[in-house]
Amino acid sequence: MKATIWHNPACGTSRKTLAILEETPGIELTVIEYLKTPPSRDQLAALYTRAGITPREGMRLMGTPAEELGLTDPAVSDDAILDAMMHHPILIQRPLVETEKGVALCRPQEKVLDLI
Repeated sequence: MKATIWHNPACGTSRKTLAILEETPGIELTVIEYLKTPPSRDQLAALYTRAGITPREGMRLMGTPAEELGLTDPAVSDDAILDAMMHHPILIQRPLVETEKGVALCRPQEKVLDLI
């Protein structure tokens, strides 16, 4: 089974999710450090759609400029949030994992088990 993880090595949850994937036999794993190689806007929107979450639900708040950018205002659109994520990839909550079974924001890391 193929799996892709949008990973931040500085994040403990992301590291734990990656370890689960690496320890699972039969996983052909692609690791993308999304701060270095962020997904395109269209790709990110599609990942959120497949995961069944909105860009707002996929936005990281802690340790990001989300509040400074006004993104925590409920009136801010999903399009505006996606645009901000393209300029500030740190706003993308991690880890996102995609397999043939679907996409999930794997917080907590055990959520990855539903995808493998």
